[in-house]
Amino acid sequence: MRKAVTKRRRDPSRREQILAVAAELIASQGFHAVGMSAIGSAAGITGSAIYRHFDSKSAVLVALFEDVIDRRLRNAEIIAEHAEDDREVLAELITDHVCFSLTNRQLMHIYLREIHNLPEEDRRRLRRKQRRYLEEWLHPVLELRPGLNDAQAWALVHACIGAVQSVLYHNSGLPLTDLGSLMVAAAKGLLAIDGLPDVELSLDNYIVRVPPPEPVAP
Repeated sequence: MRKAVTKRRRDPSRREQILAVAAELIASQGFHAVGMSAIGSAAGITGSAIYRHFDSKSAVLVALFEDVIDRRLRNAEIIAEHAEDDREVLAELITDHVCFSLTNRQLMHIYLREIHNLPEEDRRRLRRKQRRYLEEWLHPVLELRPGLNDAQAWALVHACIGAVQSVLYHNSGLPLTDLGSLMVAAAKGLLAIDGLPDVELSLDNYIVRVPPPEPVAP
């Protein structure tokens, strides 16, 4: 009788370590300059073990971007579900996006710089998810600014998010809380909607902490 084959389970913390070090390497060297062996070595993985988690370097990049977009979309959907009204939805969305951008600059910068390196099918799929995220902004904007048509509302949402993400390319030297408050005010000003409530900037809740890789066994 043949013995049942036990499928080896993938360690989720190892996957997060791989993604964390991949983000650092890609941010500093660029996608094309980083190889799978370098990512594996930095994550404390030898040989072909990294391929147990990701089939290719493109798959690593897809996973990085998928995590970013999924987290953005999940937060937006939770906000829309629990907020009392459209003004609170927009205020929460702005604050959430500011906090995420400030505490995940590396990931956001890689996304904006490297998304063209994804396979076409993955790029289209992630763009569809990104549009769903933007639609969570669009609906309350249209409700609160009924004089706008769809094209104008889309342009306003993109301008608002673009203003927030401008911090990725400029080192102001300001403390994160001060910079965050400034970006929230700028985004609210662009929307030009009176009565948007203040929402606390909880930056610590947005920092992804990944344990360091284990040393490679000799």
